[in-house]
Amino acid sequence: MAREKKFRFKQFEVLNDRTAMKVGTDGVLLGAWCPVEGMTRVLDVGTGCGVITLMVAQRNNGALIESIDVDEGAIDEAKLNFAASPWSERLTARLQDFNVLEVEECYDLIVSNPPYFTNGVLPTGDARTTARHTESLSYRQLIDGATRLLSHEGILAFISPTDAESTIIEAAAFASLPIRRCTRVVPVEGAEAKRTLWLLSRREMSYVEDTLTIAHVDGTFTQEYINLTGAFYLKMPD
Repeated sequence: MAREKKFRFKQFEVLNDRTAMKVGTDGVLLGAWCPVEGMTRVLDVGTGCGVITLMVAQRNNGALIESIDVDEGAIDEAKLNFAASPWSERLTARLQDFNVLEVEECYDLIVSNPPYFTNGVLPTGDARTTARHTESLSYRQLIDGATRLLSHEGILAFISPTDAESTIIEAAAFASLPIRRCTRVVPVEGAEAKRTLWLLSRREMSYVEDTLTIAHVDGTFTQEYINLTGAFYLKMPD
């Protein structure tokens, strides 16, 4: 029997071989960056193997977190990962299309590492490409859905490539869900930003625009990246 592939963090581990989208820097950045204080109901959209859900659960010891995905393999794997975690009683995973989701009680936080390929032909049967293609969930669909499913003070947090910024700004304005924070992620000092972390909310708060650099030119991690993710990665100090 093939050995199960696991990605180990300080307080949990995840099976990482059934879902199309693997554990990666984007998800870990978002799981560490998104606000969690005071959140009691959280939705993770496109959960994959569930790593963002598990990170939010580690950071918030009381939140009930629902995780949805359109990929059955992802949900099967997320359920296994949640059951093996210290927070299994607070976590649920189910097969669900966000675009048609209906709920009785709104969420305090919606978090998503959404698909982001917007150009080119979608190959038949390529699960990884399907998972990363905005045909399944566009930024406008994510933002519009959040306006319907968030509480009045609720927050939408997600990550995108920097070249999607104009699309997201337009979609946020159209949906009347203001952008409250925009963090551009630079992979290496001196390089251009490749990702943007977004926080949208109807809650009144000051606008913040900042930058996060992951590594120095010699390949070592910056202190700001260590501070953000040190509670999770095994080889980093807390």
